[in-house]
Amino acid sequence: MKQPQTSIIAVDGYSSCGKSTFARLIARELNYTYIDSGAMYRAAALYFIENNLLLDGDPDHKNLQHSLERINIRFILNLQTGLQDTWLNGKNVESAIRGIEVSAIVSKISQISEVRQKMVGLQRKIGEQGGVVMDGRDIGTVVFPDARLKIFMTADTNVRARRRYKELTEKGLDVELKEIIENIRMRDYEDENRKESPLRKADDAILLDNSHMTIDKQMEWFRELWKKTCHEH
Repeated sequence: MKQPQTSIIAVDGYSSCGKSTFARLIARELNYTYIDSGAMYRAAALYFIENNLLLDGDPDHKNLQHSLERINIRFILNLQTGLQDTWLNGKNVESAIRGIEVSAIVSKISQISEVRQKMVGLQRKIGEQGGVVMDGRDIGTVVFPDARLKIFMTADTNVRARRRYKELTEKGLDVELKEIIENIRMRDYEDENRKESPLRKADDAILLDNSHMTIDKQMEWFRELWKKTCHEH
């Protein structure tokens, strides 16, 4: 029987559940490193858009392997915000990867077997250092199945859409709530039904429905869970 990866916390769940905010706060509290796995797939999606690798909205599989070899993703600490920004091939793309255009295709990109294999490899390499909180859709099921603690997040669709709308409009982006609701529903369906690493709750993951929870309440919930986890181990 494998031993748990004692310094890895996996946070999985649906889009726009606040996984990144939650995972960042956990990392800060425990002095762990936060890794946004979703940002890696978003960066790959942005590369596909910027390099015209989409044919009628679908990835150009003919040039796929060559394209993946040219994708270099790094996380660099932003000294002004204190957060890690996503860099793609030497360029800060943290803002660009959060737009609706990337959101509309990222699920398609993440369904591609070769893309997932590359990203999972990068994620596991990052995790080797330990002391990591990583959020995504398959962290507890595929990337780190032996993580010490696994959390699976969910929330009501409309609640998630309103949160996403607030986030994007505060950044000055012109979006419609109806469009965001449809985008979230589409992403949920694609994430749950994709052939490669579909979104599902790991058997040993703890469910967190934060539909009616502030971030402070979520952190209170986590602290109690962490105490229990540390006691059990």
